[in-house]
Amino acid sequence: MSPSYYSNYPKFHVAVDCIIFGFERGQLKVLLQKRPFEPRQGEWSLMGGFVKRDEDVDDAAKRVLEQLTGLRDIYMKQVGAFGSVNRDSGDRVISIAYVALIDIERVTDELNHENSAYWESMNSLPPLLFDHKDMIDNALGILRTLINHHPIGFQMLPPLFTLTQLQLLYEAILGEKIDKRNFRKRVSEMSFIEKTDAIDKVTSKRGAALYQFNFTAYEQEPNFKL
Repeated sequence: MSPSYYSNYPKFHVAVDCIIFGFERGQLKVLLQKRPFEPRQGEWSLMGGFVKRDEDVDDAAKRVLEQLTGLRDIYMKQVGAFGSVNRDSGDRVISIAYVALIDIERVTDELNHENSAYWESMNSLPPLLFDHKDMIDNALGILRTLINHHPIGFQMLPPLFTLTQLQLLYEAILGEKIDKRNFRKRVSEMSFIEKTDAIDKVTSKRGAALYQFNFTAYEQEPNFKL
């Protein structure tokens, strides 16, 4: 091992915390857990872990996400660093927060049970430890900035979705109602949001048409604005 040039400086713990958003029954939800260890065992927290000595920070976030969800290649974006001196009552910890978007149906109940994890609505979050609520608020702000100009919202929908589901997703993220006629007009102008021959017979009494997002077509003409 090469000599340390920084031995006279203090060493801190570095962690990653993941704000994992999903969408279910018209509500934006975040994956929380009952903290399984001290300090503050049993309190509500985000999902996270410490960065290993030989691990890049982004790789640590990907590892934690896979352990918690069983999924790879998840949409993920760094939210920022949280480093207030007394933010963690266990020790001096600097945390790098990441926002991730997933389809809730892809995460098994068994894995959530194993991790003491629960999907909680953004409309009824419990008190969270440390600065985790600030992390969620920052992540939601980033999501609201990106959602209208980048097709990231489709990461939270099943492969086939109705236009009602799509509109409800946007309303849940933006926290406001959207005019149905204008919304559908904008969707109709995007060739990469494709109507399929499939019909939704589960959530729609009248049988609504199902759509899909064609990522290959979008890459050829990346013009997205909802």
